[in-house]
Amino acid sequence: MAAKAPKWRELADRYAGLIRSGNIGPDQQLPQIRELVEAGEGSKETVHRAYKALEAEGLVTMTRGHGTVVRSKPPLKRLGITRYDKAKWRDGDEVAFIADRVASGRSYDRNEQTQTVSRVKAPAAVAAAHGLPEGAEVYARARLVKEGTQPTHTLTSYYRPEHVEGTRIVNPAPGPAGRGGGFRVLYDAGYEIDHMTEELFARVPTAEEVQLLQLSPGEWVVELHRTTYTADGTVVEFAIGVHAATRFAWSYDFKVPDSAKTEVEGESK
Repeated sequence: MAAKAPKWRELADRYAGLIRSGNIGPDQQLPQIRELVEAGEGSKETVHRAYKALEAEGLVTMTRGHGTVVRSKPPLKRLGITRYDKAKWRDGDEVAFIADRVASGRSYDRNEQTQTVSRVKAPAAVAAAHGLPEGAEVYARARLVKEGTQPTHTLTSYYRPEHVEGTRIVNPAPGPAGRGGGFRVLYDAGYEIDHMTEELFARVPTAEEVQLLQLSPGEWVVELHRTTYTADGTVVEFAIGVHAATRFAWSYDFKVPDSAKTEVEGESK
């Protein structure tokens, strides 16, 4: 027989259901903690713990003077492979973070992405991705992306100097690196991206990330590692992103492989 959930968890689950069903809408305030205590929902500690759980799950925000309020915006839909569609950046001007906003039906300003660019010694992971000795010099293009005034994520791309020296990628002006962004710059320089790998890791944020991303207490981050290749296997970008976990919903749409069919086709050639 399964153990009964603690009272704070039952209370949190009940309010989570009300929020997700729309019975308690965006920007609505939940009852004051003392009101629930007086209504017999549990002790002050029980109710506070339930509300903290809702905050950690990204459903509410808790602030002094405003109480506990349902978040006003659903998570951004972060597209999978379609966010890198060449038609978006090669033929248009829809860089990846803008593609996410468009897919989510949200407005955007190109200057909601700011960056610093510097020439640094490659950390171990960066050197390994680029096939360079550790400590070799690379360009680091560190971006902070916001939605309005709220930060959503950081992304730092590392490039070999010979691939980007003198291009718009090393220009620290706010916004994408010109029309089509960094991928278009690489394309124009003769480095057309062909495929990439992405790895995602959930972890506790550092103190610096809590401040930079304005994270709620207990909110985790999702770290992204992206390696971008040309058709001949040359790595033209290795990027590390840190995303506020509750501000995104990842979406992937891809063809399911059939390795048995591939093997049969290979044998028949």
